[in-house]
Amino acid sequence: MSQELIYLTPQWRDEAERRLKESLTPEKMNFITSSMSNIYLNCPGGGSKFLFFKFVDGKLDSLQVGEGEPPEAEFKITGDYETFAKISRAELGSQKALMTGKLKLKGSMVRALKLAAIADRLNKVLSEIPAKY
Repeated sequence: MSQELIYLTPQWRDEAERRLKESLTPEKMNFITSSMSNIYLNCPGGGSKFLFFKFVDGKLDSLQVGEGEPPEAEFKITGDYETFAKISRAELGSQKALMTGKLKLKGSMVRALKLAAIADRLNKVLSEIPAKY
């Protein structure tokens, strides 16, 4: 795929799902069962969007993008669009973003920090998608 996809569009979501399922084995994901809703504030064009991930036994079970209220999740992470874009481009680690207050977390901080390495694996895959942010 040579053309750039627009970040957080249905086409980007489909490519993200394909790549995540291909690249992240249940072993690489430590057989995790968890879910995360990322709430993007101040999106280009205004408003907010969400990106929702759900893993069951280390397998990607659900990946959704949208506007409005995100699905219920173990972790709800809120931040500026630009911050999430940097994380998705692997320019900023999720743990550093949390610890420096760039992202706000609803859920267990201890568990979130334990899962940060897994989140970074996921973001590494997302960073490889040719996308326009």
